[in-house]
Amino acid sequence: MPLNCSSLASRVPHILGGLKTTATTRVGGGGVLFNFFKKTHQNNSLCIASLPLNKRNDSQRFCLSSSSSSSSVMEGIKDSGFSTQEIEKYSKELDIAVRAVQMACSLCQKVQESLISKTNSQVQAKDDNSPVTVADWSVQATVSWILSETLGSRNVAIVAEEDVQTLSKPDSAGLLEAVVQTVNDCLAEAPRFGLKAPGTILGSSEVLEAISRCNSAGGPSGRFWALDPVDGTLGFVRGDQYAVALALIEDGEVVLGVLGCPNYPMRKEWLSYHHRYHRIISKLTPPTSESWDKGCVIYARRGSGEAWMQPLIQGHKKLVWPNSATPVRVSTIENPALATFCEPVEKANSSHSFTAGLAHSVGLRKQPLRVYSMVKYAAIARGDAEVFMKFARAGYKEKIWDHAAGVVIIREAGGVVTDAGGCPLNFSKGMYLEGLDRGIIVCAGVKLHEKIIKAVDASWNSSSL
Repeated sequence: MPLNCSSLASRVPHILGGLKTTATTRVGGGGVLFNFFKKTHQNNSLCIASLPLNKRNDSQRFCLSSSSSSSSVMEGIKDSGFSTQEIEKYSKELDIAVRAVQMACSLCQKVQESLISKTNSQVQAKDDNSPVTVADWSVQATVSWILSETLGSRNVAIVAEEDVQTLSKPDSAGLLEAVVQTVNDCLAEAPRFGLKAPGTILGSSEVLEAISRCNSAGGPSGRFWALDPVDGTLGFVRGDQYAVALALIEDGEVVLGVLGCPNYPMRKEWLSYHHRYHRIISKLTPPTSESWDKGCVIYARRGSGEAWMQPLIQGHKKLVWPNSATPVRVSTIENPALATFCEPVEKANSSHSFTAGLAHSVGLRKQPLRVYSMVKYAAIARGDAEVFMKFARAGYKEKIWDHAAGVVIIREAGGVVTDAGGCPLNFSKGMYLEGLDRGIIVCAGVKLHEKIIKAVDASWNSSSL
């Protein structure tokens, strides 16, 4: 029997939402200005597990009932373990991260259209046979360059998925040229996103340097970014769902996350359809409707108690912060019979049969929503689904960049993210989620989470995982 974090009664999930902060941020001549104008208790529970590692001990991984249902701003901040300074200091980073992801999504849309419209050799295979494209390297180079230029290269460490090994091969000159061109085309539009463009065109060596600069090993101390330039590359090359994921991790805790979902439809019914239906959908829906190709960026900062969604910048429009951002919140559905659960499309690193059995045992009857990438996190944060379960096959190790951004967004939107033992995911062990208990469970609410953990405990020993 696997070791659990604690008894089920005390495995109440890692929920961050006791405090609700509304912040407006704008970039002007004097830099980033902050205006925190609302702070209220949203509920009367405080989850110790949501505190930074250096502010809790292992015996405190459970939720305690608050003694009062409301408090002043400073009392609320004190109770949550975050000071005003701690919350404010991430605002500049969040502003830059959202702008960088908006740019990256624009880049990806153009590359994906190219991949769909014509046959080319811009898709390569890694050592594990997973695909990598011009977009993967180009986004990594672009985001790396932006973060280094705006925050200072000495202050930026990045853990990212791609390296320059393939691009550096003699027979990859054409591929490297395509990446360099894509990066420069994207950076030339930086002013449209409120960022500074390079003074001169970047050469091959500078692009390779930007990619290889993402060589941090992560760990329990210090600050680093976790970047997945194109999460769900298989979905990307098939013209389907994918995401650009960027998160900031400090002392082992995710402090902000940004998810760019270029193909995320505003109407959740279209999530189950392949991108090839795009043109059909466009013809069937009025030009003014919120259709498939809208796209969005969802983001959150730890301790704010809110997650936000803004539409992607389309055409030649400029990003005006916060770009019509609207708050998102997890679903209030608690009845499993009415809930929708997400799971990965591919069976290579996740057991569909096991999650199907779990879903049935807890009363989930709806057809599962199978989508590529961290779009699953976006779906739950936005209230389009209630459960995401992933149980990897033996030998597969979860990487931090596949979950970091989604975890903080879910928590701030009022949801729950733990491993199957009820413990928070640990981002302090390097590039992998070491010590993960069996799998990952993401839920919109406590009751669903509790039922799924009970079902996992009851059925795990009879599984083949």
